[in-house]
Amino acid sequence: MSQRLRKGSVERKTRETKIKVAVYLDGTGVADVSTGIGFLDHMIEQLARHSLIDLTVKAEGDLHIDQHHTSEDTALALGQALSEALGERRGINRYGDSLIPMDETLTRVALDLSNRPYLVWKVVLHRQKLGEMDSELFKEWFHALAQTAGMTLHVENLYGVNSHHVIESCFKGLARALRVAVALDPRQADVVPSTKGVLGGTLK
Repeated sequence: MSQRLRKGSVERKTRETKIKVAVYLDGTGVADVSTGIGFLDHMIEQLARHSLIDLTVKAEGDLHIDQHHTSEDTALALGQALSEALGERRGINRYGDSLIPMDETLTRVALDLSNRPYLVWKVVLHRQKLGEMDSELFKEWFHALAQTAGMTLHVENLYGVNSHHVIESCFKGLARALRVAVALDPRQADVVPSTKGVLGGTLK
């Protein structure tokens, strides 16, 4: 099996944001996160901790306007870094799923690192804001991540009342599913986990 260090880094700079992201898939869940949006920082830290993926995320954006550009661009850059770290995706489990309880809340996340981006989002939030972050931005965050990571991602909150618990269970569910999907399967060694020998396109 290849001993390539599974790392990725991205710098994304636009008129609206300046983002730097670094990812190490075989880490211990260390996070160094600063986006200017406290609640988003907390969620990305949860993502790192429960996926065991080391993450560095630094973002500066036009928060004087709103949080949309900063949150979405952070997810775009993080997805790009994940994709870079995965490379050709040889030897990975590819699929992952999790069922995450958090007090009264239960959320299911399933994903396929297929290189075919898609998001199914079945999550209803009853508060307009979590911390200072607009609740409607969470769907956009997960969508942006799926697009650039090349991930088919299904997120479904089965039940729950507390919006904080609902969203935190979504991020923890993503983390645990990613932890399984990015892990290397020694039986596959350097094989791409697809019958066509490459991930992406329309075939399985």
